[in-house]
Amino acid sequence: MKPVSVIKVGGAVVEDEASLLLLLQEFSSLPGRKVLVHGGGRSATRLSARLGIESRMVNGRRVTDEETLRVVTMVYGGLVNKNLVARLQSFGVNALGLTGADVNAIRSHRRPPKEMVMPDGTSEVVDFGFVGDVDEVDGSILGCLIEQGIVPVIAPLTYDGKGGLLNTNADTIASEVACGLAAQGYAVTLTYCFEKRGVLYNAEDENSVIPRMSEKDFRKLVEQGIVSDGMIPKLENAFQALRRGTESVVITCADHLNVKDASGTILVKEGCSA
Repeated sequence: MKPVSVIKVGGAVVEDEASLLLLLQEFSSLPGRKVLVHGGGRSATRLSARLGIESRMVNGRRVTDEETLRVVTMVYGGLVNKNLVARLQSFGVNALGLTGADVNAIRSHRRPPKEMVMPDGTSEVVDFGFVGDVDEVDGSILGCLIEQGIVPVIAPLTYDGKGGLLNTNADTIASEVACGLAAQGYAVTLTYCFEKRGVLYNAEDENSVIPRMSEKDFRKLVEQGIVSDGMIPKLENAFQALRRGTESVVITCADHLNVKDASGTILVKEGCSA
């Protein structure tokens, strides 16, 4: 099986120059086939505020009306994506910026309204607007690009097959891309890279990294309130990738992109030693 690294980098890293420089250096030095998936939500929130467009988040997910869709398309598919591509080219990485619409790489459908449990324990039916849930990743076309020495840099925008773009969670895209490539016979290492050293026992203690975690451990940690907020959907996406054929998944920081370093939080399948 041919190895490939899928790296997802969060907006906080992308928007901090020192962290971004470190990430790009580490990413460019990764050997072999690789894919970069990026966020950029903080930039979208700031631009929305400047334009007088209210940003609404529900359980860490952005509600996307028509005006917000225009903003995230500009920010994710334009400003953030093309700046990353340009910077990677300067590091000798032959990068190609993509949304899900490009080469029909990631097809999705608009998320229907659904009942959500709010942080205060109440429930509410939420219409997320122009938010996409992924139906299919064309792993064959991504594989063709990778085999040509091209590094896809994927923005968190997908395509509905009817001419419309949809805002889609970057963690979900990274998971689905990993699964799509695994289905093509690649040995995929998926790394979620953000500003922390890994999943923490104590959010106030940077050194309290949980070194290994099974899905059963994850559920217990959620019940205990140790894992909460945006880390919950991130780990749900990560474990889904592991269940669907991704060889290894790690959550770590910008200067520890290689799972073999045993840094960060390594996710393990049920039945493995954790």
